[in-house]
Amino acid sequence: MQLTVNGRPVDLEPRDGQSLLELLREELELRSMKDGCAPEGSCGACTVLVDGRAVVSCAQKATRVEGRHVVTQEGLSPETRKLWADCFGVAGASQCGFCSPGIVMKSEALLAKNPTPARAEIAHALLGNLCRCTGYVKIIDAVQLAAGARRGEPLPEPGGDGVGERALRYRADELALGDKPFVADLREPGMLHGALRSSDHPRARVLRIDTAKAKAYPGVIDVLTAADVPGKRMLGSLKQDWRQLVAVGETTSYVGDVIAAVAAETRHAAREAAALVEVEYEVLEPVTSPFTALAADAPLLHEDGNVLSTSTVKRGDVDTALASAAHVVNRSFRTQFIEHAFLEPEAALAVPADDGTLRVYSQGQGVWDDRRQIAQFLAVPDERVRVTQVSSGGAFGAKEDLNVQGHAALLAVKTRRPVLLALSRKESLSFHAKRHAMWLDYTAACDANGRLLAVRARIVGDTGAYASVGDKVLERAAGHACSAYGVDNVDVEATAVYTNNPPCGAMRGFGVNQSNFAMEGVLDELAELVGIDGWEIRWRNALDTGDRTTTGQRLGPGVGLKRTLLAVQDAYRGAAFAGIACGLKNTGIGNGVPEHGRVILRPEPDGTITLYHSWTEMGQGVHTVLRQIASEELGVPAETIRVLVDTERELETGQTTASRSTVLGGNAVVAAARKLLEALDGHTLEELAGREFLGEILIDWTTPNDAAEPITHLAYGWATQVVLLDGEGRIEKVIAAHDVGRAINPTLLEGQIEGAVHMGLGQALSEEYVVDGGFPVTQTLKSLHIIPPTGMPEVEVLMIEEPQPEGPFGAKGVGEAALVPTAAATAAALYAFDGIRRTELPMKDSPAARAAVPHLVGRREQVTT
Repeated sequence: MQLTVNGRPVDLEPRDGQSLLELLREELELRSMKDGCAPEGSCGACTVLVDGRAVVSCAQKATRVEGRHVVTQEGLSPETRKLWADCFGVAGASQCGFCSPGIVMKSEALLAKNPTPARAEIAHALLGNLCRCTGYVKIIDAVQLAAGARRGEPLPEPGGDGVGERALRYRADELALGDKPFVADLREPGMLHGALRSSDHPRARVLRIDTAKAKAYPGVIDVLTAADVPGKRMLGSLKQDWRQLVAVGETTSYVGDVIAAVAAETRHAAREAAALVEVEYEVLEPVTSPFTALAADAPLLHEDGNVLSTSTVKRGDVDTALASAAHVVNRSFRTQFIEHAFLEPEAALAVPADDGTLRVYSQGQGVWDDRRQIAQFLAVPDERVRVTQVSSGGAFGAKEDLNVQGHAALLAVKTRRPVLLALSRKESLSFHAKRHAMWLDYTAACDANGRLLAVRARIVGDTGAYASVGDKVLERAAGHACSAYGVDNVDVEATAVYTNNPPCGAMRGFGVNQSNFAMEGVLDELAELVGIDGWEIRWRNALDTGDRTTTGQRLGPGVGLKRTLLAVQDAYRGAAFAGIACGLKNTGIGNGVPEHGRVILRPEPDGTITLYHSWTEMGQGVHTVLRQIASEELGVPAETIRVLVDTERELETGQTTASRSTVLGGNAVVAAARKLLEALDGHTLEELAGREFLGEILIDWTTPNDAAEPITHLAYGWATQVVLLDGEGRIEKVIAAHDVGRAINPTLLEGQIEGAVHMGLGQALSEEYVVDGGFPVTQTLKSLHIIPPTGMPEVEVLMIEEPQPEGPFGAKGVGEAALVPTAAATAAALYAFDGIRRTELPMKDSPAARAAVPHLVGRREQVTT
């Protein structure tokens, strides 16, 4: 077959059934286009130009481009590449960056046909491109900048390097152009490819595993099962109950359970062979409802029972307060499973060394946890495993759990060759943890003036097959059960229950989204009974310095909630159809867990500085923020600071979670920078080359919820959001007022909030990971019903800066708080429009949902309740 690729004639013979994406990446070693969903063709990350037309290469057979001209990012002119890199950089259009190369190619095709597109035309052109990070706002900004630049309009100048400046994202140009490698882009000499064979049933006893046919497949080097694991098979960040491989005689816990792992010369061979592993089962009835699992006669899913945890918060006398209240509301709420839909599927590269050590390239959210669990899996000391963190193409919590790193490591050790293991999108959807489905029964009471008196809540969360961090998710739901309001009498129980559904764990918001939806809902009903509007009842109950949270923590300085309410007051009261909701979200894990921030600053012989830290860059901008803080403290240009995360240096701080990397990492940077500045007195950076300056902080003063005087978390992010509807019930605008403490980088902060609003609207209106009988029904990105760019309303971001004493320069976490109020504000706006109180998510039957996702049909497929 002959074709032209990037202006160069190519003559090759494609494999039978090979896609254009596979041909470009495997045969021609062009990797700017990414594999986010092959062969579905729904994410657009693999977009290339074929005869000038934008094509998703994963859904195009290679043979269909015979004789045609194919252009990838690598084939664009240097001037064109620089233009797109500059526009995406200054606009802040790339966050994790996995989607960016495909969007650039789609936009290049658009501008060739329409040099002056309006925002709506750009959004329509990007319908086939999914971005999970940005909410599309800054992507459309970047395309408009590129269109203007081609007409001779100057681009805005990038911001400065210091704190408060709109500095360019670290490696922004490489992200936009697809030049920054993700794990699946990495290659090693002699590298093999891995693949997994998963369970066919959510609950079945494995009677026999036959790998003979798989081992006989051409190109296969080895096929491994549980019998080949030298160490522990039950792993986990908190509770070690997640089996990495299921053994003969054991019972599967969900359809993502791994039965066997294959290593072969090519990815195609590995995947074909994995499908040939034969498994004989005794199929058992799955337990798919937490209420069934709680029944006395339920099958035992784990040795210590079907209840993972029960978290309680009890203060005051709820019964007495309810009896004396002027108004009482009882309401039940239901929220859905949600898929994270990060664009980069799970992947890991394991490389064995001649000395018997192993290096693993991981996209996980905590590489020291990865190292510990891989070492346990292989039965080797931690120091025999080195894990290098490769910036992740999105995570949102799902990559806290060890995913395929252990399997890749085992295959590499057994074959003594490097092994790259990357999941397909369909495999990924069935494999990793989801957002918990929850059932929430709320009783709330207030006095005649709308002052909250009591809240009683009973929350049940389906934590699925394994613990993950489900106990902490339900703990957080309980600890935030009263939202951002002062309540003296509280009685909350939140229970995490095992089932045979896919595991549920961390997802942006970490259980707070669900309990906030319920609390804000009953608050709106109380406001109506009192005869005041939604803004007024929130103002009367809003937490402030000196008040106590749900758990009883007395708040110190840094509470900007009332300022966020004042910022949206006029817009809310001036709209025909508006909904309002507040929210708070912890910064830091808290609950008595010691937390560290650790950083090393190392001057290099060329006058640059290497910044070693511990947090995963997954689109939130931690590399950029820590570099800006270092630049501010040291007075050096940010471009002279490079960033690395690697277990080669002992900087363990746990998972990148709980909106804490800016606060903990930033404070550690400040501490390290001041040590370096002291050493620089009378010296140059070059003279200090090779010396390492450690900055370290410790937060060891938080307490469990039930402490006599609780200090549950080190800080909180505060938010108020208003959702405005037009005359047909469509979402016209979202106003997001957020107390961020200090905006270290306003562009990155805006992007975090806009992207969170997009995700929050999806939770509210359209998204659901549907499971039926323990089997995932949702097996494609398209079936998740993520809101497309044409369904994204205008987002007005209002950044309030109420300094947090514990944060660097007063900063606090915002990445999770930014979507906590969204669903509740949307429900309230819909009630203002049609008078229907909606207590289940997603609200697919609403006019706002039908407008945002036109192909959405009917209500969700029900899961047994």
